[in-house]
Parts: sequence; structure tokens; C-alpha cells
Amino acid sequence: MSNNPNGQNKGSFLGLVPLLCFLVVYFIMGIATGDFANFPLMIGMFLAMAISLVIKKPGGDELTFGQKVDLFCEGGGDKTLILMIIIYMLAGAFYGVAGAMGATTSATNLMLSIIPAKFVLPGIFLIGCVISFAMGTSMGTVTALAPIAIEIAPQIGVSLPVICGAVVGGAMFGDNLSFISDTTIAATTTQGCQMKDKFRANFLMVLPAVICTCIIFMFFHVDPQAVNAGGEWHFVNLLPYICIIVLSLIGVNVVIAMGVSVLLGMLIGIFKGDFTFVESFGIVHEGMTWMEDMAVIAIFVGGVIALMKYYGGIDWLIDKLGKRAKTRVGGELSIALLATLVDLATTNNTMSIIACGPIARELSEKYEIPAARTASILDLFTSAPQGITPYAGQLLAIGGLAAISPITVAPFVFYSWLMFIFGIIFILIGFPKMVYKPREEKKAADAE
Repeated sequence: MSNNPNGQNKGSFLGLVPLLCFLVVYFIMGIATGDFANFPLMIGMFLAMAISLVIKKPGGDELTFGQKVDLFCEGGGDKTLILMIIIYMLAGAFYGVAGAMGATTSATNLMLSIIPAKFVLPGIFLIGCVISFAMGTSMGTVTALAPIAIEIAPQIGVSLPVICGAVVGGAMFGDNLSFISDTTIAATTTQGCQMKDKFRANFLMVLPAVICTCIIFMFFHVDPQAVNAGGEWHFVNLLPYICIIVLSLIGVNVVIAMGVSVLLGMLIGIFKGDFTFVESFGIVHEGMTWMEDMAVIAIFVGGVIALMKYYGGIDWLIDKLGKRAKTRVGGELSIALLATLVDLATTNNTMSIIACGPIARELSEKYEIPAARTASILDLFTSAPQGITPYAGQLLAIGGLAAISPITVAPFVFYSWLMFIFGIIFILIGFPKMVYKPREEKKAADAE
């Protein structure tokens, strides 16, 4: 995929047709039937795959049908997607083991006993913010917190989509802001700014969204009697959760952290007599099967995206939106819109930042937008869509764990919606105020 800032590769709108067809059919079916589950997400992505294989590239196809199938398979087998699928499987295994050996129940009862009734939903959201900021990964946060939230929901009379929205919102906080998040590293690297400067600007832009999200969740009705009646909990049962969080905090690879936590849960469950050694494997397998559909959907998404790139869909977006600006506000809005659309098309915020980075840097230099502010806009407007896109990894994961349609969760990820709102507001008013330094001058200043 070309990121040529001079627009030499203009791409083609045709490259976006498979995704647009999927979205149109999916939403029409969901609205018409009153339930998005009536049109399974996998069928929608299969339709997108079929369309992406049969359409023709403008000017003549360079690839045969068989070669397109090969390209689809290469995209579906992308190393990032395979890692995501491994995480999905481990997440399902962790959920199954944690439930069988009492970890989820103990963690739920502990949370219900220490958090005041009206603060349960805001509390889950804020805990997610802390965990994701420390971990630097939204997927790891969803894996650690979702089982607890899913267990709590029926006890306090809150629907699963609402409480899952709190989990995903908290997960996206750290994905956007953490110093060890891939998105932070990509944004600061492509724009040539320091992480602390980007964090300062980014945090001020999302702080109102955090506050408003907490307030909104306080208005949801919960059952105080159920909350105050949190049952027994045992410290030994909490060890799998403690393990996954501690290992992630000290920088252990997420696959190792989750694998060790699953193994620890199995050993504790066997030692306590919750299940036998042989039964433990059945429990792990059952948990993994809960995530099989989401893993296949992720493969379809990766394959379709690879073909969309071949047809020039991403290049078309970059060409059409990259140089529409006339003023500083126009430049920042163009960066925000470009970042959002590319992320919606790729469902990978890190890769979206890398793709949009050269255009964003060009616009920032042209309209004297501070590098840290540009990095913040890039990160914010690629992270926010991840929380509300039904085929993005975060919603696929929590939808699989909760056995609900990911699209039912999206409306309740208030934090992501508010990121958009406050991000645009602060672009329009120019907040936070920052001093622009040309890249060369900034390098000299940093050297001193």
C-alpha cells in the first residue's frame, strides 16, 4: 500500500465496495428484523469476501481468481491476526477455567463488596482504564475484566451489552494513552515527538470523555440489595487474575501471561477438587470453542482487507482526504477523518497510524500543527473506532465471551463515542494550546 504524500497512487473507490456492501446489508437486516443476531456477522463477512473475490480492478486485473484467493489467504494469515486468534483462544480458555475453579465468582463478590451500588458500572470502567493503561493492550484488558463483568451483570440487573460497553471503553482508554501501547509508539514515531508531550495533549483531550462516561453509567439502574450482598470470596481463587495482571504489568508477552494464568487456574482447580486433571482439558476446550466463530471472522476480515488494499481502497481514502485542508482546523479535521476511515477499513489502529502518518506529518508542517497534537489526533481517532466497530477485535472478543452480538455492545461504549465528540470540539477550539516548532528546530531543542 502506498502512502505517497504526493498522491501519485490515487487508488480506487472500488476497493471499499466489499466493506460498504457488508455494512449496508448488515445494518439493513438488523434494523429490518429488529435483531442484529438474525444476520450473523460471519455470514456478512463471507458476503464481503465473495464480493472482494469477484470484482475487477480498474484498468484490468493483475491477478487471476486463484491468485486473489491466495492473496485473501495471505491476508487472513497475517501474523497480527494469527496472534489475535491465539489471544482469542486463550481468552476463552481463561474464561472457562476461571469460571470452573471459582475465580470469576470470587472476583465478582470482592468487587461487589467494596464498590458502592451506584458506582459499580463506573467502577468497572475505571478499573478497565487503570488495567489498560498499565498493560498497554486493550485485548488483554478485555480478557482480564470481561469474565468478572459478565458474572456481575445478572446479579445487579444490568444488561450484558451495557456492562460489556463499560469494559471495552475502559480497555480503549489505555490503548490510546499508555506509554507502552503500540499506538502511542506508532503515533510519536511517525510525527517525531516525545511520548510525554503526546500524553499531555492526548490526556487533556480525553479527560472530559472519562468524566462524562462515569456520569452516564451512574444513571443506569442497579439493584443495591444484590450489590451489597456480595457473597464469599477466597484469595486463592483470585490468583489467576492477579497473575495475568502482574505478568502483563512487568512486560511479559501477553500470550505467555495468559497461558501461565490458564495453567495456574487449572492447577488450583485440580488441587481444590473443582475438577479432575482429565476434566480440566475438557473445560479448556469448551472455553476455546466459545471463541471459534470470532476467530474465523477475524480471518475473513484480514483476507477482505488484503483484497481491499489490492483494489486501492485505502490509497483512495488517503488521496481524497489527505489534502483537502485549507486552514489549521481543516488540517486537523482532515487528519481525524482520514485516521477514522482508514481504521474502520482496516480495524487495526496501529497500522492505520502508520498508513496515515506521512500525510498527517505533511499537513502538520503545512499548517503549523504541533507534532504532539498531531500524534494525539492520530491516536485518538484510530482508537475510538475500535470500540464501536462490530468487526474489530475488541468487540469480537467480548461478544464471543458474553455470547452476544458485538453490535449490541457498540452503542454502550460511551467512552469511544465521547472520544469522537470531545476530539472534534477540541480541534475546533484549538485546545490544548501548544507551541509549534518545525521538526528541525525541535530536534535541536531536544538535543540541548
